Amino acid sequence: MTISPRIAIIGGGPAGLLCARVLQGHGIEPTVYDADTAVDSRDPGGTLDLHADAGQIALEDAGLMDAFTALARAEGQAKSRRDHRGTVLAEFVPAEGDTAAPEIDRGQLRAMLHDHLRPGTVRWGHRLLTATPLGGGVHRLTFANGVSAEADLVIGADGAWSRVRPLLTDAAPQYLGVAFLDARFDDVDARHPEIAAIVGDGHLFANDNDGRAVIVQRNSNGVVRGYVAFRAEPDWHDKAGLDLTDRAAVRSHLLREFAHWSAQMRPLLVDNDGDYVPRSFWALPAPLTWDRVPGVTLIGDAAHLMAPFGGHGTNLALLDGAELAHALAEESSIDDALARYEATMFRRSGELAVGANEGLRRFFATTSPDAPHLPPDHAQEHRNYEAGAAEYRRRRAEDERAVGTGGVA
Repeated sequence: MTISPRIAIIGGGPAGLLCARVLQGHGIEPTVYDADTAVDSRDPGGTLDLHADAGQIALEDAGLMDAFTALARAEGQAKSRRDHRGTVLAEFVPAEGDTAAPEIDRGQLRAMLHDHLRPGTVRWGHRLLTATPLGGGVHRLTFANGVSAEADLVIGADGAWSRVRPLLTDAAPQYLGVAFLDARFDDVDARHPEIAAIVGDGHLFANDNDGRAVIVQRNSNGVVRGYVAFRAEPDWHDKAGLDLTDRAAVRSHLLREFAHWSAQMRPLLVDNDGDYVPRSFWALPAPLTWDRVPGVTLIGDAAHLMAPFGGHGTNLALLDGAELAHALAEESSIDDALARYEATMFRRSGELAVGANEGLRRFFATTSPDAPHLPPDHAQEHRNYEAGAAEYRRRRAEDERAVGTGGVA
């Protein structure tokens, strides 16, 4: 692009920050607006894995693989599956040198991305209220702090409840029917050795084939975090008259609801440090597309919010940000760049979103006790990530050669 458009990225999560980083690598200076007061002003959640064929490619494009590797935990790729009695159903231990999907804490990833932007790129404390079309793709942005700005391109990287999305589609997130209580265990090896032993180096997935589950993950610095989860309405605790800040009352409730779970598994329900934090998981209709609108697009959860099963959300968000940035740098107009980016993003995210949402439904479904247990083949998943990364790079090299020789990419 021969001119430098005014680009406003709404949202300073991984998608928005990565997009800004790659744009700056192309000599384009965006402004990122985020409602948080600072990069570390809130708890960003637990850990996540970055796949070789998505998140890691985006980090390579941003020149951040060394920074990521310094923080990532390859051993965190380990996974085990148990039933509610504690019986091990399946285990996966990554092979030596396996870096297909290493783990990193969400807060570490966000801070790393922010630290590699030019100072002042992110305007903290800017909660978007409205984005008003002015014609010709230009939008006026108004923020809760009284600031206003105009932009030639608005990139909605503002997550599940995006204020930018209504400019493109009426689609809204739908509740997936499962409530989660976020719990954490600190200094786990010393204070909670039984939990440390059952979780291991990575993830533990346990369910009872009747809509109840515990999903916990090893984080950095001796912390285990995760969810106690069950089928319920979003306001289940209000209907039950349960004060979620009353830790003893919540524990009593969980012991009744999970009464058939074994003594070995119950510490995961009730030995947490700190209060339970309610979470509910929502998803946009999938696959989701929209008609091209001048001067606005979406990346990450704003575009394709999905269930967390498969770990695709942040991976797609990072790749969205990188690919949109490349398109803006390489195409002759904003509209051509958005058309190129959206066509690829729609095709990739739709299939993964459908699969992730169905995976959550299956995991929390009521099934016969003697139904065959078919956990994911994580070794094959890792081979698929590596093969997908190789294929992605091959296609990109072909496209670059075609452009360089005057062909059609």
